[in-house]
Amino acid sequence: MLIENMIMAFHAIRANKMRSFLTMLGIIIGIGSVISIVSIGDTMRGLFSDLYKDVGITQAYISIGYWVEDVRTSDYFTLDDLERIKRVFGDEIDYIDSSASASADAHAGRTTMKFDFSGVDYNYQDVQPVTILHGRYLNEGDILGRKTNVVMEKQSAVKLFGTENAVGKTFRTTLYGNTDEYTVVGVYEKKMNAFQALMMGVSSDTGAAFIPYTLLTWPNDNFYACRLFAKSDVDMSDFMNRLMAFIAKMKGRNPEDFSGQTAIEEMGTVDSVMGALSAAVGGIAAISLLVGGIGIMNIMLVSVTERTREIGIRKALGARTRDVLIQFLTESAILAACGGTIGVIFAVSVVSLGGILLNLPVVIKPGIILLAVSFSAVVGIFFGIYPASKAAKADPIDALRYE
Repeated sequence: MLIENMIMAFHAIRANKMRSFLTMLGIIIGIGSVISIVSIGDTMRGLFSDLYKDVGITQAYISIGYWVEDVRTSDYFTLDDLERIKRVFGDEIDYIDSSASASADAHAGRTTMKFDFSGVDYNYQDVQPVTILHGRYLNEGDILGRKTNVVMEKQSAVKLFGTENAVGKTFRTTLYGNTDEYTVVGVYEKKMNAFQALMMGVSSDTGAAFIPYTLLTWPNDNFYACRLFAKSDVDMSDFMNRLMAFIAKMKGRNPEDFSGQTAIEEMGTVDSVMGALSAAVGGIAAISLLVGGIGIMNIMLVSVTERTREIGIRKALGARTRDVLIQFLTESAILAACGGTIGVIFAVSVVSLGGILLNLPVVIKPGIILLAVSFSAVVGIFFGIYPASKAAKADPIDALRYE
């Protein structure tokens, strides 16, 4: 019986192709919008997750709180403080430095270029690996000796010196009022997609380089914050509480006077915001499904009116009220399901094409597709109940007289 009703439904849809397509258009737009928005949201969440994994999921920053009014010089960190933290928490920390960075112009011959200099320790390569193309990475002697040595990004070397292999070349720059000659000891490359470059603020006009962080602990070897990478198996919440309590005791402060930020917390916040935003926009897009459902109800009412005589003949030949009801419900469900299927194909095509053009991996969950098609069929059944009920209740005598 179901197969017969489905065949009759497809015959009815083919008999009025344009009308059927226009009726399905609301469902197509609704389903397509919902799947596209949910997929874009999931893709963005995945990209942010990959971004945080790239910069270090166990990364954390600690500093004196911005809300503290009576900040003392002793509240700032020193190199000795970092050594004490290493000794006490060495089993839980992979890396720690002063989180120092500076922007300045680099001068090489007649070429001047702005650079972002990141102060790092010699083992920064262990937690943030890069590919060394020429020369070497910073070593322990560079850090302890505060040598003006630099490891430069490949494209930055090309723009400043006109060659990728800039090992041994020098440039002048001024940091914290001190002008020095810096020597390139290594050239590195770090590959990232367009999204990572955008979110990490990478500019093609600004160079990037690593220098010993001991060159940027100004003034008097004091610095505002420290950056660390905990080991991968560390419970970050418990670790940060213990670490901040230790630092507070070391500085003669209360733990709440210090601010601690972790990549895991930031990632969780971003993921929650992206999820809520995706759900909200998806919900708004789903309103078009309601419009599509109303369109189905309208066209089914028209169909019932046009086929009144057919209904009368079927009932006169023995069709039960339930048979007529199921026939029209099946037709409305198939109409909506076809629209949902077309909407899915359209959405998947658009999202996939966008991912190819932007060179980004897209996330399209099969569960969302199945849910969308099923939901569109439910919408068709729901909005087809009234027209189907009207058809089923038609009096066969009146129906046969209808012209």
